[in-house]
Amino acid sequence: MKKYNGEFKSMVVELYKTGRRALELSREYGVSEVTIYKWIKQISPLASIDDTAITLEEIKRMKQELFSLLF
Repeated sequence: MKKYNGEFKSMVVELYKTGRRALELSREYGVSEVTIYKWIKQISPLASIDDTAITLEEIKRMKQELFSLLF
């Protein structure tokens, strides 16, 4: 199983958000459609408050920042 870095995953998800189809991206980048949909779910906003979306990646970054401030 091939591993993809976060930057690559984010790029594919952003391309999907611009209107490109998962099938098209799958063929172009050699990643299964199922994998692309998993990335979309993983990276897509978890919560929306006043039009401000929070992704899993942002939550992880904020946790790390909070930890570094506390310790």
